Amino acid sequence: MIIANPIYDVVFKRLMENERVAKFFIGTMLTEDVISVQLKPQEFTYDKEAVPVAIFRLNFIAIIKTETGEHKKVLIEIQKAKNEMDLMRFRNYLAEQYKKQDVVDDVQVTLPITTIYILGFNLKNIKSACVKVERQYHDLINNTTINHKNEFIENLTHDSFVVQVERITGKYKSRLDKLLSVFEQRNFIDDKGVIKEFNHQADVEELKIMTDILHHVGASAEERKEIEAEREAWRTYFEMFEKQHAELKQKNELIIIKNKALDEKDRAIEEMRKEIEALKKNNQ
Repeated sequence: MIIANPIYDVVFKRLMENERVAKFFIGTMLTEDVISVQLKPQEFTYDKEAVPVAIFRLNFIAIIKTETGEHKKVLIEIQKAKNEMDLMRFRNYLAEQYKKQDVVDDVQVTLPITTIYILGFNLKNIKSACVKVERQYHDLINNTTINHKNEFIENLTHDSFVVQVERITGKYKSRLDKLLSVFEQRNFIDDKGVIKEFNHQADVEELKIMTDILHHVGASAEERKEIEAEREAWRTYFEMFEKQHAELKQKNELIIIKNKALDEKDRAIEEMRKEIEALKKNNQ
């Protein structure tokens, strides 16, 4: 089956607009049964004065209710960069979400946050395609694990999930394997990484819905044009960003060289001062 690459914002949005797919995606990542989900795409473009090309991007916020009746806020972030150069945007966005209250059953509440990062680059020293970073409460006085949670702590700390799409292989056994197979960055039938061949049998109903949506997007000339426009905009942005990054790196290297020369000059002056002091003592 031919499907569109879901790492593009416009494609991922099509998937998450389907409530069953959204529950499947979040529930599989969090390994929890999601009873309900409210998806709130955060749409914005970069400042055209700072970026000479219109960049549309989405950050997805889902308010979920689990089987235990607990509500959580799930942040889903897709990063198509080739490296970690946009790290500050991750941090700034996360900080903004910590400042916001949400509405559950017409009541303003502060919800615990879980983050899901879908990365288009590989993290150094982390070979797994999907990593969960979780917290434990540890009693340092008695050296024991605390098994119950506290609302204050939960609202100030968070679990995180990281997916490295370039490390996804052809495994197709577990529920997680099957979800990740859609994001695998292989078997492209074009030279732009927009359309690919999905070679697995969709033997989970939610996965079938996902691949049907992605097939429809990939088969639509209008949708593909929108994907390629997003791809070209991001390519231009990253080329500009990488150029600025290289220039900044070069300036920093020059500063290091100049500082090293100044240090050597200061050492030479200090040595000369010591020699003059020694000559004065010898001549007394």
